[in-house]
Amino acid sequence: MPDDVKTPPQEGGATRETRLADALSERYLAYALSTITARSLPDVRDGLKPVHRRLLWAMHQLRLDPATGFKKCARIVGDVMGKYHPHGDSSIYEAMVRLAQEFAARYPLVEGQGNFGNIDGDNAAAMRYTEARMTEVAKAMLEGIEEDAVDFRATYDGEEREPIVLPAAFPNLLANGAAGIAVGMATSIPPHNAGELCDAALELVRNPDATTDDLLKHISGPDFPTGGVLVEPAEAIRDAYETGRGGFRVRAKWEREALKNGTWQIVVTEIPYQVQKAKLIEQIAQLLEEKKLPLLGDVRDESTDVVRLVLEPKSRTVEPAVLMETLFRATALESRFPLNMNVLDAERTPRVMGLREVLRSWLDHRHIVLVRRTEHRLAAIARRLEILDGYLIVYLNLDEVIRIIREEDEPKPALMARFSLTDLQAESILNMRLRALRKLEEMEIRKEHRKLSAEQKRLQGLLKSEGKRWEAIAEEIAATRAKFGDGALGKRRTETGRVLPAVLVDEAAFVEREPITVILSEKGWIRAQKGHIPLDGEIRFKEGDSLLVALHAETTDRIVVFATNGKAYTIKADSIPRGRGDGQPVRLMVDLTNEDAVVAMFVHREAQRFLVAASDGKGFIVKGEDLLAEKRTGKQVLNVDPPTEAALCVPADGDAVAVIGDNRKLLVFPVEQVPEMTRGRGVQLQAYRDGGLSDAKVFRRAEGLSWTLGGRTRTEIDLRSWLGNRAGAGKAPPNGFPRGNRFE
Repeated sequence: MPDDVKTPPQEGGATRETRLADALSERYLAYALSTITARSLPDVRDGLKPVHRRLLWAMHQLRLDPATGFKKCARIVGDVMGKYHPHGDSSIYEAMVRLAQEFAARYPLVEGQGNFGNIDGDNAAAMRYTEARMTEVAKAMLEGIEEDAVDFRATYDGEEREPIVLPAAFPNLLANGAAGIAVGMATSIPPHNAGELCDAALELVRNPDATTDDLLKHISGPDFPTGGVLVEPAEAIRDAYETGRGGFRVRAKWEREALKNGTWQIVVTEIPYQVQKAKLIEQIAQLLEEKKLPLLGDVRDESTDVVRLVLEPKSRTVEPAVLMETLFRATALESRFPLNMNVLDAERTPRVMGLREVLRSWLDHRHIVLVRRTEHRLAAIARRLEILDGYLIVYLNLDEVIRIIREEDEPKPALMARFSLTDLQAESILNMRLRALRKLEEMEIRKEHRKLSAEQKRLQGLLKSEGKRWEAIAEEIAATRAKFGDGALGKRRTETGRVLPAVLVDEAAFVEREPITVILSEKGWIRAQKGHIPLDGEIRFKEGDSLLVALHAETTDRIVVFATNGKAYTIKADSIPRGRGDGQPVRLMVDLTNEDAVVAMFVHREAQRFLVAASDGKGFIVKGEDLLAEKRTGKQVLNVDPPTEAALCVPADGDAVAVIGDNRKLLVFPVEQVPEMTRGRGVQLQAYRDGGLSDAKVFRRAEGLSWTLGGRTRTEIDLRSWLGNRAGAGKAPPNGFPRGNRFE
């Protein structure tokens, strides 16, 4: 092709250069906004997400009212997906199933027929096997939707129209709760009792300045469909509802059931919300197998359509409250439901609201719905009255009307001109049937006219008076309270007002007591062997490693590790890896750096005291309780600055202290001269010109000072040559003292 011939530009395909970061941010922002506003967060006015709203609207279009028959769920899901919700059928059906599950929804919006799953976590049957229709609650949510109560918008394909929000005569957001995860934000709202919510809303109508405390006189906390016992303190509940963020602890409901011969068992009749019963039993059985629930003998599921879990104690001497406390701490029999009232407000803006603001938003929405329905009704009344006025003209001039209709080619304009009728009146007269011309019909028309005129006057007065409008809203809420706040559906299920029982549970109750031998190697590997093996027996280690400390303990004990950084660490004996392997590095169990080494390891016992000292000869007495640490990071006990390190931690059981330094000088002085502290540098135990502390020992002077040499123990009774005061220099040790300057 010659160079002077230009290629014609292709149609479309225009390109625009954009920075990758700008393109990504623009598209991700659009995705985030879509997720937040059109998928994950509920609307504060009706408490529904788009998929739920579209489900109810589609069922309304299919006329699946509570009084009509059921339809296949596949038909409903197909309508929702094809007309309103361009997403997968499985997600639509799952949302529909959840609306029908009595253990998931406090006030089900869908009445299901067929297998809709159970509390064990089993899934519902396929949508082709199940049927559904709306409940009375869903009917209340849609009440007035045909009366211009809410705005509509075009569907995704523009062929249909769908409501932006439902009229919501039922306080659905708080009554059924909501949960969702969007982009960068989430919502979690527990279910509540509808009767209590209506009472609180009426309080807010009567007193618009009502505080959270005023509302909590009516609302005592969440009301879960699965019942349970709310054990959250009243102060925490108040703070959660005030801020819109918090949480609620819920425990299973249980009772002691007496059996023969003084034995007993515990029966759990209600479990926490959203806990699958099958997984709960599996968790308890797993902990039983791992011997982490020593007070529990067995667990059985005797449930039918009613929950009944049977817990058998290992011994009848166990207190039921103590047994249940161990289960509450270790299993999902106690769970925490978070509160995060992050919702879309009337302007579709996501934000966290408190209890008062949520109720206020619902009431404001009901006020708007009332005004719109009233205006719609007034327009309908005005149209009907206009028609009735035309009908009355017919009866007053019947012969003339009949003449015009028979003789005129265009009777409509002739009627309008002769009797000053409107187009609507003339059209209505021409559409009248002959049977409507009887005398009785005239009386009915006049009666209807008077009735509609009275209604028109009342509704006009309602629109002019805000006070009357709120009175009407209060009447609507009272009717909702009467319909859904009483009976089997409205009765509160979750017990409230109960204070946590003052049950003291020893942590050892979670672990079965067994003898073990704890072994720590020179290179820092720790393990436990079953039983108390001889400490002087042969113990295998990795090549190049050897024994540092071995001690007898029990699985319920706490092991204290003292390191060169002056910190004390606590390890639960049952958490130490067992078996014939090499164990695991102690540095993985506690936050010990590679530069630090273990100085001492021992089993914690009550009323113990220890002498801790650094390499520079400073130290003090510390109680054993002060060496216990709650965290992996340990507890700083002896303050040391490099290159000084913690050198020893020995039992302080005696009345005298023997100290020997690197310079091979021995000093003995009364233990009273060493202060007892919880943390610090301590005092100088022995003075040195060169070197530092080598070893120290607390002993009973009357029994003499002992040391080990060549596998034999020697004791020096006469210690007058080495007696002195703390911080003295000391003298050369007795003949036969180990060349390594160690007492053991």
